[in-house]
Amino acid sequence: MSVSNPRAARLPIVAALLALVLAGCASTGGRAPGDAVAQKLMAHYGTWHGTPYRYGGGTRRGVDCSGFVQATMRGVFGVQVPRSTEDQARAGRRVGRGSLTSGDLVFFKTGWFKYHVGVYVRDGRFIHASESRGVIESSLSSPYWSKRFWKARRIV
Repeated sequence: MSVSNPRAARLPIVAALLALVLAGCASTGGRAPGDAVAQKLMAHYGTWHGTPYRYGGGTRRGVDCSGFVQATMRGVFGVQVPRSTEDQARAGRRVGRGSLTSGDLVFFKTGWFKYHVGVYVRDGRFIHASESRGVIESSLSSPYWSKRFWKARRIV
């Protein structure tokens, strides 16, 4: 192809590069894409998996559900959240179960004035500190958790 104007020949290339740059700068609401967040959450979970449950605990020697959530939000997102499940349930903004994204907090009513919290990873899975099994990954669609789901909050 013969082009008499070299600038005209470069115009499609410049336009394509500009489109790529703008696409790369598209906003994600201040968060990494879901897969990247999920990977960070699972890497963090890997360092806590199997930690025993201990009421009031917040270390790898023993942790309760809100302590694990607090450590996860600080470790993965650099965000400080309240210590108690009740206070965590008031933090951030409410999101619907169908709008969950990686890093959202998921809350459950497990008894009379008894609540549980975990961190949503993706694909209906969440990580949490179970009273009976310690730090584990579970499914929101399991019969136990599905019927106890209360609400979700977005902190980041």
